[in-house]
Amino acid sequence: MTPTTPRAHRRVLLRAHQSPFESHSALHTLLRNRIGDNAGNLLFSHASHRLLSTPSTQIETSRLFHLSAEEVNEKYDAVVIPLANAFRKAFLPELERLTQLIEGLKVPVTVLGVNAQIRPSTGEPVGAIGEQVSAFVRAVLRTSPRVGVRGEQTAAYLKRLGFADQDVETIGCPSMFLYGPDLPTLRLGEFSQHSRVSLNLSPYAAGIDELVADHDRRYPNLAYTAQDIGTLWLLLAGEYESELKPKHGAPVHAHHPLLHSGRTYFPLNVPTWLDHLAGFDFSFGTRIHGNIAAVLAGTPAVVLTHDSRTAELADYHQLPHRRLGTAKGWDAERLYAETDLSTTAAAHPERWRRMAGFLSEQGLEHRYQDGVAEDDFDARLAQIRFPEVVRSDAVDFWHTTAAKGFRALRTVVRRVRGSAGGGTRTS
Repeated sequence: MTPTTPRAHRRVLLRAHQSPFESHSALHTLLRNRIGDNAGNLLFSHASHRLLSTPSTQIETSRLFHLSAEEVNEKYDAVVIPLANAFRKAFLPELERLTQLIEGLKVPVTVLGVNAQIRPSTGEPVGAIGEQVSAFVRAVLRTSPRVGVRGEQTAAYLKRLGFADQDVETIGCPSMFLYGPDLPTLRLGEFSQHSRVSLNLSPYAAGIDELVADHDRRYPNLAYTAQDIGTLWLLLAGEYESELKPKHGAPVHAHHPLLHSGRTYFPLNVPTWLDHLAGFDFSFGTRIHGNIAAVLAGTPAVVLTHDSRTAELADYHQLPHRRLGTAKGWDAERLYAETDLSTTAAAHPERWRRMAGFLSEQGLEHRYQDGVAEDDFDARLAQIRFPEVVRSDAVDFWHTTAAKGFRALRTVVRRVRGSAGGGTRTS
């Protein structure tokens, strides 16, 4: 337990694509993009919501698209913004909208984890984004003592932009603190080619094609737990839809062995995602939150890092990881046998102390503080009937009956997304 914060905010606005208490079908999730293109976004916003849930705190969620600063100032005591790799060129329009909103706020703003995509050769982000990043950080620091970043590389980058040591705190990702100071005990046992293995991957990452083909041949109980909205398109409409070009051999068409055999899954919410991963003996792949979800479900996991943002977060939380480009010749059985899977639990207490201290400094009450009574977050969650993970054994049906209307559906979805509001939802 951590010391009681002197002052706690009562009404908190949390940036999220959906509330943990919302239950959406696969089609609604696709039409409204309730995952923000990647189901990993659900995990860190869900964890943030649970962590900050106390009897004296009311949390409302919003994507913040159409809220004015005046409305936020009037209705809320604090704004909490969990972010992922937001310091990147593709995210600049959203980052600039957030900056504009924050500049008009009088209430405290807490950034709960953000990082940059850094070029290893230069130590600088991909693309010229320094001006926009500086504007965002300056806006946050108007009402907040520090900005919380995911790892040391991002902290060093902000310092090169001119921010002081006391302006930045490395706190990792809130998803790792779903259970606060605790982590589930990993289920460790004998591993064989017949073990149940969950593979997660980024279809655009170099080397994915060989990895998938090799493991599909060798592990009959291999399953693919997807996260990108392009794969949800594939499962519901029979065609992969993404701005990022997938690698040849990636499971992005209905005839891929991992799809037509019913071994591809897609989570629509955190509770059923964790339940799904709890049924596996091992998880590995390029998705950092896919493997964090496995750890939270008690399943051993190894991250195959393919860029600085995943490596930075894996380093900070001591998640077992290997570089994708150097993992050739390593299969799931060897990864399981030759990787120290105990590092995450060993590092977690110190990481938690830092996160708890950061929340205290920000004036945010959390559920693990001394003197804070248990709230009803878990009880409310248990009463909701969430849809199960989508399984690809439905692909053949959708491919034959809906693929002809795919282009029309895609047009409708883009129109719906363009008109989707950023209204708030109360927890």
